[in-house]
Amino acid sequence: MGQLKAHEVDGWLARPQAGVPIVLIYGPDRGLVSERARRFAEKSGVPLDDPFSVVRLDASELDKDSGRLVDEANTLPMFAGKRLLWVRNAAGQKALADDVKALCAAPPPDTTVLIEAGDLKKGVGLRSTVEAARQAIALPCYSDDARSVDTVIDDELSGAGLSIDPEARALLRRNLGGDRMATRAEVAKLALYALGQDRILVDDVRALTGDVSSISVDEAVDAILEGNLAAFDTAYSRQALGTSQAYAVLSALQRQLLSLQAMRAVMEREGGNPASAVAAARPPVFFARRKLVEQALARWPSRTLARILERLHETVLLTRRRPELAVAATHRMLMDIARDAARGGANR
Repeated sequence: MGQLKAHEVDGWLARPQAGVPIVLIYGPDRGLVSERARRFAEKSGVPLDDPFSVVRLDASELDKDSGRLVDEANTLPMFAGKRLLWVRNAAGQKALADDVKALCAAPPPDTTVLIEAGDLKKGVGLRSTVEAARQAIALPCYSDDARSVDTVIDDELSGAGLSIDPEARALLRRNLGGDRMATRAEVAKLALYALGQDRILVDDVRALTGDVSSISVDEAVDAILEGNLAAFDTAYSRQALGTSQAYAVLSALQRQLLSLQAMRAVMEREGGNPASAVAAARPPVFFARRKLVEQALARWPSRTLARILERLHETVLLTRRRPELAVAATHRMLMDIARDAARGGANR
């Protein structure tokens, strides 16, 4: 069987092919690995609540006892029927890879081996063994893309009898996708929050979802562009108390200014206006920020943006050389940019 492409996995799991006794589900998204393993187990035909039919094992235990997985797979069941060996937390364990290789060569009848693993390198160990076997299959699990996130959102909200506004969906999607289990938990929490409503709005998403440090970074950057000194000071202080410290705001503002610089260059070259530049931007500017970005484009010409980016670069170097000054130096420099914005770009 070998390996499926990432986009083929859900289709295969919907109708698992018979005659595949060894299934490896692996990837960096451990929540998605766990969810897909559960889906496969439920379709295996084995009663998951029967301790005689389902044997759950940890890969670290198997690594200490070479040959145990083979022995377990070839153990005759106490009662007739199919068996499922469910192995979790697999990685680079050599003993496990050797046992799986032996089982691929001589799979036991009426036993399915399901293995959950982390991110495995191509051509190495367990993954290589499964991909090369005729009676085994490897199913990769990578972080959700926008389409996958939308599927999870629709699945969770439709089950709760809820719909979601397009703007709220766009905002929610920005805060999701790193891990399938975390994504489902966030959407389920949102559905519970909106219990009694029939539709989720932007304010609902803002009230309940997203990482606090990530939100404070976005708030700090927007406050700088807007020239709102008080809002910047509050957002920056909240961020500076977090684990990512000042660099997160510097990095986020740098990305934003580079985007502004590219749009401004098009405006100056083609004689366009801020609204048309924002409308043509790729990736598109989030709807709630369009006016803010248009105002920044109108305020700062290319030469000013270049000067601000140079200051940012100098501050980044300073924070690396003198980490003890990072929070204070970054605050002072960003506050200067916010003051310039508040004055309408008077220093351009």
